[in-house]
Amino acid sequence: MTFIKENKKTVLIIAVLILAIGVLLSFALPKDKAVAKVDGEAINKDELYDVMVEQYGAATVEQLIADKIVASEAKKEKVTITDKELNEEVDKLKESYGGEEVFNQMLESNNTTVDALKDDLKNYLTIRKLLEPQIKITDEELQTYFDENKDSFGEAEQVKASHILVADEATAKEIKQKLADGADFAELAKEYSTDEGTKENGGELGFFAKGTMVTEFDDVAFTLPVNEISDPVKTDYGYHIIKVEEKKEAKEANFDDSKKEITETLIQQKMETEYSTWLEEKKKDYDIENSLESVVS
Repeated sequence: MTFIKENKKTVLIIAVLILAIGVLLSFALPKDKAVAKVDGEAINKDELYDVMVEQYGAATVEQLIADKIVASEAKKEKVTITDKELNEEVDKLKESYGGEEVFNQMLESNNTTVDALKDDLKNYLTIRKLLEPQIKITDEELQTYFDENKDSFGEAEQVKASHILVADEATAKEIKQKLADGADFAELAKEYSTDEGTKENGGELGFFAKGTMVTEFDDVAFTLPVNEISDPVKTDYGYHIIKVEEKKEAKEANFDDSKKEITETLIQQKMETEYSTWLEEKKKDYDIENSLESVVS
């Protein structure tokens, strides 16, 4: 989701850190207590706080002011976000990442949680509900976007397949014979496959478009009939046994089928450009005192 800026989480974390450290420095540490020492030379709490304020303070306070205004305007307009809406947005993200497993890996790699993500989503949905009534998308804009991005709305031919990858041809032939004798493909993948990313899922690759895999793999996967199992296929990665489970024909881009997706994209684009204007206008309605401005100016 393009509207939820990547640095927003960082800003919020910094805000919490500044506040938490401020409390710690004010109450927990004696005035002359060093927070660190280098060869005996102390770094005191005032130095730490000044650096944090100088580097992050202005952006953090501005973000907190914006959040307060959004919350206040949402209360005025009786805008609320339900758990159902939040869960639907999380489900959309899971789907866009290709499933719950990859989604959870994304959360872990960004050192965040579903609850933290929901906080960002709640703020995004609140802003969207406040701004959306003033956002207009014309048929001409929809058609122009479709014409300029037509290639992205078509669908290439796709195949859903699984594979078992091994290092040598002899092992591949052994697996092929076991499959011919009635062995279970998924179980053999778990036992033999050297593809750590798919073996525990029985070798499942999901759907992939023509041209995604290396040529040797692609050629077999897209010519093999559904429910058939290939002979060993040699690539630079080793020897593959491929099972084709389903196929999707190529689909040309269609404007009517794409309108919903295009509308969503244009709404997000306009929200990004109009949010700043909206916020500056709303600030005029509030008595804002920012004592940090005089500190960092």
